Amino acid sequence: MDFAESANVIFDKTIKLYHVTDNVDAKISSPYPEGTLEAALFTKCWIDTVQWHLEDIIRNPDIDPVEALALKRRIDHSNQDRTDLVEEIDSYFRKFYEGVEVLPDATINTESPAWALDRLSILALKIYHMREQVERADASAEHKAQCQGKLDVLLEQRVDLITAIDQLLADFTTGRKYMKVYRQMKMYNDPSTNPVLYGKK
Repeated sequence: MDFAESANVIFDKTIKLYHVTDNVDAKISSPYPEGTLEAALFTKCWIDTVQWHLEDIIRNPDIDPVEALALKRRIDHSNQDRTDLVEEIDSYFRKFYEGVEVLPDATINTESPAWALDRLSILALKIYHMREQVERADASAEHKAQCQGKLDVLLEQRVDLITAIDQLLADFTTGRKYMKVYRQMKMYNDPSTNPVLYGKK
């Protein structure tokens, strides 16, 4: 099994584990050894899965505004945790490939491996929840058919993304591509760069 397929297996297991309780406040119980790449991928997908359901909750039209604000701040914090973890995973790849001799005509990729894996994790969530819609007992045949069409596209997209990630890693291994990581510079979370925060007296 290639790397991206293995990562997708972790993502699928994580999503299923979350739905045992289907509770955004459930505690993380990683089945992978601490400090491993597998553990980081599990935590990454857990964050994504919790946030998926927080995004569902906050869209309740009857939600209390105070609760909605608290949820919005929780989602913001979750986004920062997600970004930090993606950068941690990219640091693993950068170190892993640092000894590879880069070919003279090597090119750079539009996104790093960890951000591609981030998309794969979100795609796993879309597939899980679209399949739920296809299997809904209370849904109309038309709704199920529409969702099945979307599910088919998502499944095809997953095959393409897994292939692309493994091709990218193969290019790193042979020096056909080189890895360059730009850290996210989110200004709105930083009290020194968000004018609403640093302008507050």
